[in-house]
Amino acid sequence: MNDAWPTFSVVVPTYKRPRQLVRCLHALAQLDYPHDRFEVVVVDDGNSPITPSIIAMFEAHLCVRLIGQPNLGPAVARNHGAKVANGRFLAFTDDDCAPTAGWLRQLATQLLAEPHKIVGGYTINALHRNAFSITSQLLIDFLYHHYNRTESRARFFTSNNFAVAADLFWQVGGFDETMPLAAGEDREFCDRWLDHRLGMIYLPRAVIYHEHDLSLGSFWRQHFNYGRGAWLYRWLRSQRKDEAVQLESPRFYLDLISFPLTMARDIRGYLLTGMLILTQLANASGFLYARLTGLRPAKKKLPVRELNKV
Repeated sequence: MNDAWPTFSVVVPTYKRPRQLVRCLHALAQLDYPHDRFEVVVVDDGNSPITPSIIAMFEAHLCVRLIGQPNLGPAVARNHGAKVANGRFLAFTDDDCAPTAGWLRQLATQLLAEPHKIVGGYTINALHRNAFSITSQLLIDFLYHHYNRTESRARFFTSNNFAVAADLFWQVGGFDETMPLAAGEDREFCDRWLDHRLGMIYLPRAVIYHEHDLSLGSFWRQHFNYGRGAWLYRWLRSQRKDEAVQLESPRFYLDLISFPLTMARDIRGYLLTGMLILTQLANASGFLYARLTGLRPAKKKLPVRELNKV
């Protein structure tokens, strides 16, 4: 019976990526989860005039709602979507992601067994010929290998593939809306979740495909912003724990850049190692820039009542 499956709200922030949003919604419409047990909440971070027509394309196939807001960043957008959600559980993905058919069913099965934990899935790069997209996904693969080696005691999930009970999401405080970038807000949320002595489970069977097309310039900007986000995350963590800003050990960074060579010691492995070194140069540049310029979290964002429902 469908009633045996819990209700979900799938929150999808979007910003000026109509083609990717169409692909994402098409994939959500193909989920093998009972369609009367989940809704999709699309949060348009910038109120694009194109988005309502995209949503209209899927209204016959999905229980989908569109929420609009000024361009305030992904943390605010996800929280905004979560605040209007009706589901017992929240599932987060992004507009440039396409969940596989069994994605939500896998998350639901695990959450029914352990509803007080975050469950995070596995992300696959969908752009197999784009070296920059491959490298960015490889970085995430390393972080999952490092932090989630024991699946039942995971420590980090990216914000495009995890699910959580709605009441616990708000008990922890949701995403920190003072972090304006698409960088670091997921690490900060996971760290705060663990501070509340709540658990995390890595579930590789819950798969999404990620289509983030990158050029050399956008690749550098992405990892530069990751560095800025890392500074904000570590500064917020230091304030919360009343300690100095902490970095990872040198061994962590050595393991990161040599990660491709643990899989293959061939020309591809060495090229990817070089690309990962480039990510860390950009990351370090962004981190130092943020630190030297005294970057601090933004002022508190607008409350949801001041945002607009489309």
